[in-house]
Amino acid sequence: MPYETILYHEDGPIGTLTLNRPDDGNMFNATMCRELRDCIETIRNETRTRVLVITGAGDKFFCTGGRKDGLEKTNLYAGVLPTLEMYDAIERLQKPVIASVNGFAVGGGNVLQMVCDLAIAKESAIFRQVGPMVGSFDAGYGTWFLEDLVGKRRAKEIWYLNEKLTAQQAISYGLINKVVPDDKLAEATREMALTLADRGPFAIASLKTAFSARHSGVGGLARMAHDLLLRGYLDTDESHELADSFAQRRKPDPAKFGR
Repeated sequence: MPYETILYHEDGPIGTLTLNRPDDGNMFNATMCRELRDCIETIRNETRTRVLVITGAGDKFFCTGGRKDGLEKTNLYAGVLPTLEMYDAIERLQKPVIASVNGFAVGGGNVLQMVCDLAIAKESAIFRQVGPMVGSFDAGYGTWFLEDLVGKRRAKEIWYLNEKLTAQQAISYGLINKVVPDDKLAEATREMALTLADRGPFAIASLKTAFSARHSGVGGLARMAHDLLLRGYLDTDESHELADSFAQRRKPDPAKFGR
């Protein structure tokens, strides 16, 4: 489908979602948050794509945060930039998501790359949290995920002092997985994505859900039980016998439950 603020294309098993507002630092607005969410939900419900890559348009910005332009002037949800819908969609997606960081990842843009399963960056990429400098903060994904990646003391340093981190610093902290020369980013991202595409999709989905369940509460556990475990149960002799006996209005035969 056509989008206003993002681009999406498929290349074999790889889907690439590009944040497409380069004249404004690829900052997400309400439209981009919802388009990204909707695009990912579409990917969730098809089997062509095995891996999703998220990157930014141009060669300077991955994403430099968000803008509230066009939102209602209210403290209710209508006045809040719907970033959680975007992050939640990435968490719910049963396919691995790679952040291909092609430039500045600042504020919500840094949180966005943290929410992805893996992150690869070009050598000149810059990472930064600026909330306390500009009158905002992310006391959810932005703190929990950062602490998971780099540890509590380092996470507080990043959030409190707001210093710029080079790609080499980011990888030494554990914030990202890999750094490559600027002109090798697309190639290295594709290589990583193709490697993931060769892995068992059900195994990857199970692992991703298990990682997510720890900090997603009942929602994460429900995805594990409903999306993964239930599918296995529905193919058992027990499930088939119970369904058949109910449809046939007879007492189930426990001998057909299997072991």
